[in-house]
Amino acid sequence: MPRYLLVLLLLATCVVGRHTQAGVIRGHIVDPQGAALPFANIAVRGSATSTASNEQGNYQLRLEAGRYELVFQYVGYRPVIEQVRVAGGDSATVLNVTLTPENYKLGEVVVRGSDKDPAYAIVQQAINWRRYHRAEVAAFSARMYIKALFRLTDVPGKILGLIKVGPDLKPGIVYLSESVSDLTFRQPGKIQERMISSRVSGSSKGFSFNRASKNFNFYDNLLQSGFAERGFVSPVAQNALLFYRYELVGTSVQNGITIDKIRVTPRRRIDPAFTGFIYIAEDGTWRLHSLDLSLNADAGIEYVDKMRVEILYAPAPGHPQAWIIQSQKVFLNGEALGFKGNGSINAVLSNYRVTPTYAAPPVVAAAPPAAADAPVRRETVAEVRQQRPRLRAATSNIRREARTRGQQAAATADSGAVAGVEPLAKGEIMHIEQGANERDAAYWNEVRPIPLSDEETKDYRVKDSVEVVHKSRPYQDSLDHIRNKPSPGDLLLTGYTYSNTFARRFILVTPLTTALLYNTVEGAVVNASATFIQRYEDRRNYSLVPTLRYGFASRQLSPSLRGGYTFRPESFSRVGFAVGRTILDFDPGANQQQTAINTPLINSIYTLFANRNYAKYYQRDGLELTYRTELVNGLALSLAAGYADRRELHNTTTELISDVPGRAFTPNEPVAAERPAGTGFGRSRSTTLDVQLTWQPGQQYITRPDGKFNLRNSRYPRLTLGLRQGLRNVLNSDVRFSRLEAGVRKELALGLFGESVLNATAGTYLGNPDLTFIDFRHFAGNRTALAVSFEQFQLLDYYRYSTARRYVEAHFSHHFNGFFFNKIPLMRRLRWQEVATVNYLHTPAAGNYVELGVGVEHIFKALRVDFFTAVQSGQRLDSGVRVGLGF
Repeated sequence: MPRYLLVLLLLATCVVGRHTQAGVIRGHIVDPQGAALPFANIAVRGSATSTASNEQGNYQLRLEAGRYELVFQYVGYRPVIEQVRVAGGDSATVLNVTLTPENYKLGEVVVRGSDKDPAYAIVQQAINWRRYHRAEVAAFSARMYIKALFRLTDVPGKILGLIKVGPDLKPGIVYLSESVSDLTFRQPGKIQERMISSRVSGSSKGFSFNRASKNFNFYDNLLQSGFAERGFVSPVAQNALLFYRYELVGTSVQNGITIDKIRVTPRRRIDPAFTGFIYIAEDGTWRLHSLDLSLNADAGIEYVDKMRVEILYAPAPGHPQAWIIQSQKVFLNGEALGFKGNGSINAVLSNYRVTPTYAAPPVVAAAPPAAADAPVRRETVAEVRQQRPRLRAATSNIRREARTRGQQAAATADSGAVAGVEPLAKGEIMHIEQGANERDAAYWNEVRPIPLSDEETKDYRVKDSVEVVHKSRPYQDSLDHIRNKPSPGDLLLTGYTYSNTFARRFILVTPLTTALLYNTVEGAVVNASATFIQRYEDRRNYSLVPTLRYGFASRQLSPSLRGGYTFRPESFSRVGFAVGRTILDFDPGANQQQTAINTPLINSIYTLFANRNYAKYYQRDGLELTYRTELVNGLALSLAAGYADRRELHNTTTELISDVPGRAFTPNEPVAAERPAGTGFGRSRSTTLDVQLTWQPGQQYITRPDGKFNLRNSRYPRLTLGLRQGLRNVLNSDVRFSRLEAGVRKELALGLFGESVLNATAGTYLGNPDLTFIDFRHFAGNRTALAVSFEQFQLLDYYRYSTARRYVEAHFSHHFNGFFFNKIPLMRRLRWQEVATVNYLHTPAAGNYVELGVGVEHIFKALRVDFFTAVQSGQRLDSGVRVGLGF
């Protein structure tokens, strides 16, 4: 499934309830021309019960016996209130409704002291009240229903012309799910969700991706859509006047409150801003009443052509001073990687209980009402701004009061007393209950507030009926027969995968770019490797990776075997081993690169065509055992113990394709400042023990019946502490050292200005270490034009400043996400983004070594080009251009 479809599943928030032994109100909602109004809102007046119509305009609402007033609403249409009597006992009452577009009249307007549209003064009032409305609900609990549907209208034969699309992916509904959850919220922005039922079309054991924690709150300054790295400015953000133009379309009176319809458009076509309408209630607090907004490619959105958001707000039952979202709808149309499709996410609220922050809104003096036939006088922006001190004084305790009320509500929630919702563990933001996906059709017919459309009914019926067939061995084998046919792109770039889907068994064969290599130590190298993976339904799995490496010049066969077993998925517990003979680079980081443009491949190219044998190798015969687990949430432990018999290797060939005159291959012996006499070691045996602790404070996670899933959204940095110990005389080991290392990594979002990433490490060797050059702390350098990773040094020699003493290494980058380029028309069209980098290294031999880089990423959506300059102790050393992947 395309990435954008999965991201969309995280954007909704809303809620619903389950009712039993009740009557049903159903009907059809249309406009005056008889056209269906999809996803219209239907609410029970004076309660928290509401629903929505489906794509065909049909609705249903289950209520206990009694008399009710139903409010039918659609953004931009005049609400209709209907009296209805419910007999109960599973009786059905049909009530069809016609909604007419609201007549927003723009009467005679007098504006004094300003030539701006009167909409600016209205919006300025809404901006002044933004923080108040953002904090007016201290806490609430609710029941949530979400239905997500995504369909493909066009499917390519191959992605990027290389990767085959599976035969089971066709035009039509590709994802249909429903979920019911209990939700709790408390200031400041803490959401916990317990999913009690989930249904996914065609997957009886699957769980819905629906989540309430990824929502739109237009009282925030910046909103994240999931379709762009930068956010989008709300029309009532603190700095919204810098990004929007406003036009008062007209006004209407609903329930005695004047509603202003205001058209919003970006000031500049390329601004990260919405287009559409906001409706503001002149109720004394200038709140959002509803909105209908959209984003398109001009705003910087990617993967979809257009996304539209409709939201209706309503007073909380029993607390009219606090408003909540009554319904939220997200619609989309778009394409990515040749896929075209559309979809919607709909949710409704029910059974919520609200703890308001304030007993009543602060009182701000207002002008007396004008006579009925008098022209409307709108305040100017200047007059509105003069009211700020009074409003600021009236709401000065907003944050403190919201926090206090939120803490009080949290204490109540922690005792399990909020609407009977069982509290979740610390850090757990979502819990999917055991058996949530085992509800039958009768259950869903009872609790579903939005009736299924004809297309959805058919999708459930067809996919659920054929699921048994699709999961049968003959069907899976038939699909595997198609999938298992290799293509040139598979063999050359991505590798070939043989699947036995029914048995959950897979074999991955490495591509030719990693299987055929060349270096001066071994000559032409065949590095044949395959990965065997066995998965189980409970997410346990094991893997085996046999490798046969043969150097034709060295006539050396190097067989090895690696493997691992994940035995406790809920705590990420895994044991592993590696045994045999391997040919390794002195820098461990170079041995761990697994990308298509990996270090061995780059070294092969430079060796054959440029007489540059940058990589230096040694032979390792040995055994290593590993273990990792999560001790408690956020704290992970990794252990490794190994024995190695290491031998120095020498060049065995000088063959190449293109000879550069006057340039000879260098010996297979690294040059290091701390070993001026040479780094040769002959033969060395080592027994080592590695211990590493990784702590992510504030880690949030989701618990499902099949395991735990950690989220990478903590506001705190990730910390690591590691010890590598060389044990002399254990299994004839001849090395002795203790290396202690601490690290920190932090990703910091800065809104429209982009995102910063810091990764820093400091360490030292304790006492007087006795070790070989292999055991030095190495730093990933680069002397080629190709960058495997931009989070490493780009001009540093590979081994020159490797150290057995103290060191500090830091990498900082800031991705501007188009902050500057989006203001340049050509760059805007190209969708390129700017990036800045600082790399720093300190060792006793290197002193203070700094690399400064500026670059452009997202070139053709995949490439990145940077220019770097190196400075050492104030002296400029070198400069160069690096090209790599930059999505």
